Order: sequence, then structure tokens, then C-alpha cells
Amino acid sequence: MRKTLGLALGTAAAMGAALVPAAASAAAAAPSARTHAHTVQGAAPGAKPLNPAATPKAAASDPATTVTFAVTSGALTMTAPTAATLGSGAPGGSLSSQLGTVTVTDNRALLSASWTATVASTTFTTGTATGGETIPVADAFYDPGAITTTGSITVTPTGVTLSTTPQAVVAGTAGAGNNSASWNPRLVVTVPTNAVSGTYTGTITHSVS
Repeated sequence: MRKTLGLALGTAAAMGAALVPAAASAAAAAPSARTHAHTVQGAAPGAKPLNPAATPKAAASDPATTVTFAVTSGALTMTAPTAATLGSGAPGGSLSSQLGTVTVTDNRALLSASWTATVASTTFTTGTATGGETIPVADAFYDPGAITTTGSITVTPTGVTLSTTPQAVVAGTAGAGNNSASWNPRLVVTVPTNAVSGTYTGTITHSVS
């Protein structure tokens, strides 16, 4: 009985001895675990951040390119028919016909565009241009009629009794950039009662400035 009890006590003692180092080992390991957790959470040199996405990125560079180019300009020009026929009529009557298309083209590309078209005429003569063979320029009337435009331009037509001195017949104002205007003027000639028969010729000159 004693021996058996002794053996039992010896076993308990052995078990107690075994438990003591295990507890001591756990107690010894605890500081190490705490130290390890502290090391992971800290910002040790060379350690990567826990959330790289939260780190601000460097501002991106936005390169800029300066672009230049030139808009060219042209001239202010005018075209008109080279010849026109009014038909025929008796003294004391009148002749009337359109001359053909007259066009002003403004390719100066101006910020504020304006121009003036003028017309002048010689007398109308036949034969040797004696008094009876001459129809005065003042017996002719020039009517611009309707005007067609392109671009930005405001046009004002004016009918005039012809003269050897240029007179404004179409004014272009308040324009911007390139523009044009076209018209087909009507010429009316009153034939004097003392006019002699023949084919009369005169020259009408258009100009623009």
C-alpha cells in the first residue's frame, strides 16, 4: 500500500514537474509574442506600408503644345461683261437691257470689311461723232437691281444717271472676312429726237475700292 502510494505520489510529482516547465515556457513565450506583434505594427526602417493605395501619388505632368498657323488674305477685285447690246429703237424712244453679271470679290479677310463699287460712262456715238451722231451720257440710267451676296456683307444699291465721273452704285458695309456681291444691272437709254440712224457705241467702266 505504501509502495503503491509512493508510486502514485511519484507520478503526481513527475506530472507536477512536467507542468511547471510548460507554464514557465508559456510565460516566457508571451513577451516574445508581444514583442513580435509590436514589431509588425511599427514603422520599422525599410518596412512596406500596410496599405500602399493610401500613399499619395506624385502629381502627373500635363504637357502643353502651342499651335500656330496663318490665315492668308487676297485682293479686292471686280469683274464685268466685256460687251453688251441694247437692241434698237427709234428717236424719241428708249432702249433697255441688262448688261450681264457684275461681281465684286473681297478676299482681303478683313475684320471690318467695306467697299464701294462705282460706274462711269463715255458718251454714245456713231459715225464721226458729230452733234447729231452723239447721245449724251446723261441720257442713260444705270439700275443695279437685285444683289446676291456671299459671306458676311451688307449691300446698298443705288440707281444713277450716268456721268463721265464715277458714281457709287453699290456700297458694301459691315462685312467680316471674305465676301462677294453680284448683280445684273439694267441700262436704260433715252434716244434723243434729233439722233441720226447708226450703231452707237459707248464704254461703261466699273471699279471698286
